[in-house]
Amino acid sequence: MSDQVEQREFQAEARQLLQLMVHSIYSNKDSFLRELVSNASDALDKLRLAAYQDKDLDVDTSDLHIDLDLDSTARTLTVRDNGIGMSRDEVVDLIGTLAKSGTAEMRRKLQESNESTEELIGQFGVGFYSTFMVADKVDLLTRKAGENTATRWESSGDGTYTIATVDDAPQGTSVTLHLKPEDADDELHDYTAPWKIRQLVKKYSDFISWPIRMEVEKTVPASTEEGAENTEPTVTVETETINSRTALWAKPKSEVSDEEYKEFYRHIAHAWDEPLDVIAMKAEGTFEYQALLFIPSQAPFDLFNRDGHTGVQLYVKRVFIMGDCDELMPEYLRFIKGVVDAQDLSLNVSREILQQDRQIKVIRRSLTKKVLSAIKDLQANRPDDYATFWTQFGRAFKEGLLSDPDNRETVLGLSSFASTFSPDTPTTLADYVSRMRDGQEQIFYATGESRRLLESSPHLEAFKAKGYEVLLLTDPVDEVWVESVPEFQGKALQSVAKGEVDLGSGDDTADADRTEFADLLTWLQKTLDDHVKEVRLSTRLTSSPACLITDTFGITPQLARMYRASGQEVPVGKRILEINPEHALVTGLRDALASSQDGLSDTAELLYGTALLAEGGSLDDPARFAAILADRLAKTF
Repeated sequence: MSDQVEQREFQAEARQLLQLMVHSIYSNKDSFLRELVSNASDALDKLRLAAYQDKDLDVDTSDLHIDLDLDSTARTLTVRDNGIGMSRDEVVDLIGTLAKSGTAEMRRKLQESNESTEELIGQFGVGFYSTFMVADKVDLLTRKAGENTATRWESSGDGTYTIATVDDAPQGTSVTLHLKPEDADDELHDYTAPWKIRQLVKKYSDFISWPIRMEVEKTVPASTEEGAENTEPTVTVETETINSRTALWAKPKSEVSDEEYKEFYRHIAHAWDEPLDVIAMKAEGTFEYQALLFIPSQAPFDLFNRDGHTGVQLYVKRVFIMGDCDELMPEYLRFIKGVVDAQDLSLNVSREILQQDRQIKVIRRSLTKKVLSAIKDLQANRPDDYATFWTQFGRAFKEGLLSDPDNRETVLGLSSFASTFSPDTPTTLADYVSRMRDGQEQIFYATGESRRLLESSPHLEAFKAKGYEVLLLTDPVDEVWVESVPEFQGKALQSVAKGEVDLGSGDDTADADRTEFADLLTWLQKTLDDHVKEVRLSTRLTSSPACLITDTFGITPQLARMYRASGQEVPVGKRILEINPEHALVTGLRDALASSQDGLSDTAELLYGTALLAEGGSLDDPARFAAILADRLAKTF
């Protein structure tokens, strides 16, 4: 029996509003089930709280749960809970929220992101309307705990809805979706298929604390014993709980086994390796959230793919909101896997996009510091695991030297680099500083494409001869971050291929050399004017005749190539040619110049070309260089 049946009209903009909900806000129509289950879970939470606060409330809280009923013949899906329920006025108010807002008002609220904006995601009417993505008609039946009458609401989303008072209905709320006709070409969205519902519950609602139940058919095989009565398979219907209800992040770390953590890591990371470290944290106070993060032991194949996936999943009150939540973890830590479960976040109405507000920034900063602290522990106490971490993720981790200025000093201290003193094991900057020679005020480094090329570079000759350690930086990101990090522990970083270096020779021959080679320096400067800005004597060469040096604040050729590869043209100035006054080629050129300049310009070009090739550079005119070299070789016979 029912009475007080009313038919009401939405505002004139209602159809536009539903179109906005269905086609603009939700990017995936599977989201409707997440919304309904989330609403049901909230209703159960509210009932438990109400029963705790009001001991006289006549409710049964012994078996709070969510039921999912599927009817493939009638093409209906029902989501039912025995939670707090709603009164008639609450149905009108909550479900009418959208109807009375109007499209323009909804758009205005969607665009607002400041903290004073009313949070739409918590309102029943918003997520509820996502059902019209998949249903032609929606029926709602609800009875509020402690009341005797229920309310039925029905609509086809066509501008009107009916609402009626019903005398007989169970406590709680049920929402029945009359699904749209099945698309023969779209089996993936058959919401009457048990496998599909299992899949969606597993993805979105697996960790909700309330049991989500569904009736499933079980086939009992026929008996194979002779004379048995049951000679045909028997189909029975059983009720199963289809969510795990186990949120490991909500448990104390002492109550979770290593194997449970490993299994959970493999589940969320879709990986088969074992985590190097497990990071569990809980924040209480202004922003409450829990996090369970993992440092993997193996890099994913798409670590350096622009379209690659980050590893942190976002939940709100155990309801899955999104995977690959890059707002919660800086890009240089994109390899971190795990879950963040917040009690309240500023989300848009689809639960799919985070607003950039203070809550997110606070959580991001806290997670970042926690991860860096865990890596520091690996470095200090578990060197083998740290070595694995650095081998797998070091190249990505160093991006933080550019993108995270707040933690740059920490990231720099946690980084390791190849060195001329450690052929097999990378060294930290702290270890480098501890080995610095008396009076050494700079941390020397060289950048290039490979260790092999750097170790044979002319730029390193004097450093190796005099026992100075040089860092060998071969990752592309190294070319960039060294320009942004001026020092470490008060020691300036100095490229062996930039500016002038003082290796403390301790002799008085420089002035004499400069006078003795003055004419050669002047002549070379004039002859190679198209290629170099200056020619000077070198203190960094011992066995090579010459090398090319970049100004202290100039752009290196390697960095310029990187910019060009990314489509950016950068001006590259002329470089400095340093010549070795002890090399036979240089002294021979000096002596030949004293008698005649005939034919020596080709030798100058060979000197410049060999310096360019020695550092891995490219000749402007390889054919001319080859012709000059062949001519010189021919004259030796």
